[in-house]
Amino acid sequence: MEKYIPYEKLSKKKQKELNAQKRNTWGSLNPVTRRPENPKAYNRQKTRKWSEDSGTVSF
Repeated sequence: MEKYIPYEKLSKKKQKELNAQKRNTWGSLNPVTRRPENPKAYNRQKTRKWSEDSGTVSF
């Protein structure tokens, strides 16, 4: 049986190995917080699309 050594006293290499073992994946869950766009905010891209559409009309 191995003698217990506190985490702080382990070598950096051993600490890195322990951290890698404890680390898990999020699976199918995406941890990024998502919020709906603010409808009152000015949207530059929306305006650009409108100006491009009106200039391409040929008579």
